[in-house]
Parts: sequence; C-alpha cells; structure tokens
Amino acid sequence: MIKDKVVLITGASSGIGEATARLLAQQGANVVLGARREERLKEIVSAIKDDGGTATYLVTDVTKPSDNEALVNMAKEKYGRLDVIFLNAGLMPTAPVSALKTDEWNAAVDINIKGVLNGVAAAMPHFLAQKYGQIIAVSSVAGLKAYPGSAIYGGTKWFVRDFMEVLRMESAMEGTNIRTSTIYPAAVKTELLGGISDPGAAAAMQKLYDQHAIPPERIADVVSFAISAPEDTTINEFTVGPANQAW
Repeated sequence: MIKDKVVLITGASSGIGEATARLLAQQGANVVLGARREERLKEIVSAIKDDGGTATYLVTDVTKPSDNEALVNMAKEKYGRLDVIFLNAGLMPTAPVSALKTDEWNAAVDINIKGVLNGVAAAMPHFLAQKYGQIIAVSSVAGLKAYPGSAIYGGTKWFVRDFMEVLRMESAMEGTNIRTSTIYPAAVKTELLGGISDPGAAAAMQKLYDQHAIPPERIADVVSFAISAPEDTTINEFTVGPANQAW
C-alpha cells in the first residue's frame, strides 16, 4: 500500500523525480521533495496540492551530507516517520575518456555516487530505529553493460548496482527489515541530455533518444510497483526500456 506512506525523493525538480512525486501523491503518499532548483520545486509542490495531494520540499544539494540530513529530518518532523527514500538525483556525462572532461567526471562521482551514499547515511539511522524502511536507487542499463562514451557515467552506475546489492544482502543478514530496489532505465525523456557537453556524444545520444526514449512516467510506475509490494517482499531489480530495443 502506498497511501499515507512518507516518501522522500531526490532529483525531484524534473524528469523521473517529478513524475514519481506526482504519481505517488495521486496514490495518497506524503511526498518530500529535494533538489537544487527551488522555483521548480515550488511549482511541483503547488501542483500536487492543487490536485489534493500532500507534498513538501527543501532545497537540497545531494553532494552535501548536511543537506541530506536536513531533508530526512524535515520529513520526520512533518510526518513523524520516513518510509521510503528514492535516490534519483544524477548526471549523465557522455564523452570519450580521451576528451579528459575531468570536471564532469568529478561532478558525476559527487552526485551519482556520493549523493546515494549521503542519502543512505541520512536515512539509515531512522530506518534502523524504526526497524523498517525502503531504499530505491536509480542505476542505468549503463550499470549493467559497458557502452563507449559512458565510461564515467557507467562506472558510477555500476557502483550503485554493487552498493545496492550488498545493502540488500546485509539487510537480510542483519534482520533490519530494510527493503531495497534498484532501477536500470534505458533512454528516458529527461533533462540529462542537456548536460552532455561533447558535441559528438550529444548528437549520437540525441539520435538514440529520438528513436527509443520512453517517458519518465514509465519509471514512476515502476517505483510505485516496488513500494506497493508486500512489506515482507523485496523486488530487487528492474530494467526498464522500450520493448523493441535490446540494450
């Protein structure tokens, strides 16, 4: 059941995060949104409330542990608990390694890896105290298979894959009742393409997305499904892409 659950979403100002916030709010969840763009967060929260949903937000930079802690604490203070954290914030730098876009490498590590770690570190003490919780993270098909141009992005998503799988095993061993789910999207119509600075890589990715990209609402449906699963069940991995493309 999703109704009345408290769900925290990072990267919530657009794309998958926004679509998931809107869907879960429609299904009765109390959504807590974190992202860096306050104006977008205000618009989304206002739209959710106009539709009869419950939502709040806090400007959040996931690379900062203190911001993650503040977001989790706000959820606890406002709703009394935290049931689910959806770690969705991410960047998709795409370029040959030889292009040496080292600033983008570091930004991807900070957001795609450290952002996940900071989110888990903020939520884990509360989940352990409650003796339950659910952590959902976004990896990528690039976290399952290597693609030229995606060495850095794929490397960060391979990390998410391994981290979440170990977290699942440790939760089972320790009896913490913390459920985990990892989502592996293929091409999704989001703002990620806008962050690709290499002209050749940007053109190639645009062509791929024009042919195969799916709407972010498809991923939101998967998040809803994972949360709706029985409390004693972990549905751990979801690969999501168009049926006509082998990734």
